Amino acid sequence: MIKYYRLLDLLNRRQIGKEELRQRINISSATIAKLSKHEYVSLEVIDKICNELHCQPGDIMEHIPDNQVEHKQE
Repeated sequence: MIKYYRLLDLLNRRQIGKEELRQRINISSATIAKLSKHEYVSLEVIDKICNELHCQPGDIMEHIPDNQVEHKQE
């Protein structure tokens, strides 16, 4: 499973809100919601985020093996 905690932390450290990021990279509010819920987003979205924030994919997302994912509702 891919988690986007790192993106949320990076935005917080840079004092950038999710809505501001959404507007800056021209993505939908539904896509921002997917990131917040750690759901699938396209590589195009990841690329836009990395270009805007001048970072690498590993700076905004983390792979957590399925056997380490807690099976509870977030």
